[in-house]
Amino acid sequence: MDALSIAIAVFDSGVRLSVPLLFACLAGLWSERSGVVDIGLEGKMLVAAFAAAAAAHATHSAWIGVLAGVGASVAFALVHGFAAISQRGNQIVSGVAINMLAAGLTALVGNAWYSQGGRTPPLDGAARFQPVTLPGAEAARGVPVIGPLYADVLSSHTVLVYGALLATLLTAVALKRTRFGLRIRAVGENPAAVDTAGVSVAALRYAAVIIAGVLCGFGGAYLSLAQAAGFLPGMTAGKGFIALAALIFAKWRAWPALGACFLFGLLDAISIRLQGVSLPWVGLVPVQAIQALPYALTVVLLAGFIGRAIPPRASGLPYVKER
Repeated sequence: MDALSIAIAVFDSGVRLSVPLLFACLAGLWSERSGVVDIGLEGKMLVAAFAAAAAAHATHSAWIGVLAGVGASVAFALVHGFAAISQRGNQIVSGVAINMLAAGLTALVGNAWYSQGGRTPPLDGAARFQPVTLPGAEAARGVPVIGPLYADVLSSHTVLVYGALLATLLTAVALKRTRFGLRIRAVGENPAAVDTAGVSVAALRYAAVIIAGVLCGFGGAYLSLAQAAGFLPGMTAGKGFIALAALIFAKWRAWPALGACFLFGLLDAISIRLQGVSLPWVGLVPVQAIQALPYALTVVLLAGFIGRAIPPRASGLPYVKER
């Protein structure tokens, strides 16, 4: 395999691996822009992945699976919203509790329903999302460099991959160009001023938390219905936390979040490619070291290349209406 083919395969894998990160990162962007810290991205994606796989297996429909995944994620998001917004609880503790609850509940219910160690039965046919070929992809394949990039990197992905790109565009436009988005940003910076203007701080924050739940639902559904063929316990494997790192790396902006998530997905793809490869002067690198590479590089990138990242001023602070 020549260098171009290897590069295209790595980039194609990087795109696929970055999609759940992007959905979770955008979810965190909406939530934290409104002032609600969301550590529970991991848990919401995990419960969405399970609900999507279970519903798709029962109905043989991937789209019904997506709806079930989004519904489960939004339900967990509302629990977090109730604790953080209505009860003014500690948002970090609430998010950690969501993660722990999702990890235990999905494994317990999955084992009780299917008796396969928490896994769901394998999905196939209409229960999974199939790749979509973009117009002219096959005809362009013969064009040097540009053809394979279009046919293999931009084309031949599932609809949820293109949905993630659309979600990035909508998030960028909504937060910057719409009244609703401006209010979301304002409530994350100065909720008292928003309240003084006669706009409900709680309603805006609940709206942002629900949007975050919807996006996490799509990310979880992608894991079990497109990237894999069913649910596995713990299949999120820290993606929610890497998405938080990407959010900080992107400094709470939508388009930089796309780039950061693709970078982390590319690092993951490179680590998969390096497994079983013998490197000069090193020899065969242990699989565990290769698997840890994306996480180690995440820490290095955040520590050395991000610069100063300033979150929304009211992030993590419950709002108490002044009497």
